[in-house]
Amino acid sequence: MSKNIFTELSDAMASAAEQAGKSTVLVDARRRIPASGIAFSKDMILTADHVVERDEDIKILLADGTEVTARLAGRDPGTDLAVLKLDSASATPADLAKTPARVGQFVLAIGRPSKRGIESSFGTVNAIGGPVRTGRGGMLESFIKTDVVSYPGFSGGPLINGEGQVFGINTSGFGSGGAITIPVGVAWKVAEILAKHGKIKRGYLGIRSQTVNIPEESQKQLKRKQETGLLIVGLEADSPAGQGGLMIGDILAGVNGEAIEHHDELFARLSGDVVGKSTPLDVLRGGKLEVVEVVVGER
Repeated sequence: MSKNIFTELSDAMASAAEQAGKSTVLVDARRRIPASGIAFSKDMILTADHVVERDEDIKILLADGTEVTARLAGRDPGTDLAVLKLDSASATPADLAKTPARVGQFVLAIGRPSKRGIESSFGTVNAIGGPVRTGRGGMLESFIKTDVVSYPGFSGGPLINGEGQVFGINTSGFGSGGAITIPVGVAWKVAEILAKHGKIKRGYLGIRSQTVNIPEESQKQLKRKQETGLLIVGLEADSPAGQGGLMIGDILAGVNGEAIEHHDELFARLSGDVVGKSTPLDVLRGGKLEVVEVVVGER
């Protein structure tokens, strides 16, 4: 006699939790209750930045009960992510989901907030959003909103699918009244930069701008359909924009050939590798397209 669908689902989610638990660790880096983390590699742990109050002598409890010492390798308060370097390459790297989370999917949040083992919370994906400013000086290109209960110590742990594969990293560190999940496509990209450089570079142009409509004739100049851009209404003294030749009245329409329709998109594009480099900006000046090279400053 075959199992009923409820039993099959229960068994599948329990197996998924066990699978994800192999790469979910306890992170003891603050005075109160420990938090969770995900094995980013054999010797790197990705966790939430707000749970890391010490730079060194951080204790990591692996799935097999082994306690390993770690130190802070890099942190980015803007995205509430931190990478910890283990003293020994002994962690089991997480298995990442091959496809992004979808609204309506069943998911589990996994945490390891104590030595008793993993804990889980079941729910569904409510929404996929972004880009959004975090309120901590950063920008999330996307985020996942679920109805799972984020228990104490769950921050830094994974959100997983029915195969035990990781959709993203959970955090309650943005003070928005609940936990959100940072998708692996965003979190792992940040983690790679933190592991290599220790921080995320955030750039600026030094402009004041407002969103304006782009006429159809100017859209033809851009050779793409783009309804809005950013009208430059002010330039900071000695700003990268001013030094690069931008002028009040210009409409900023793209960075590195990618359309910029809103302020949040500009904020997102001016980070990472473009900082400190000469970067081509698509500018509409008098209705005509000009490509202006500007060295992006660092905040």
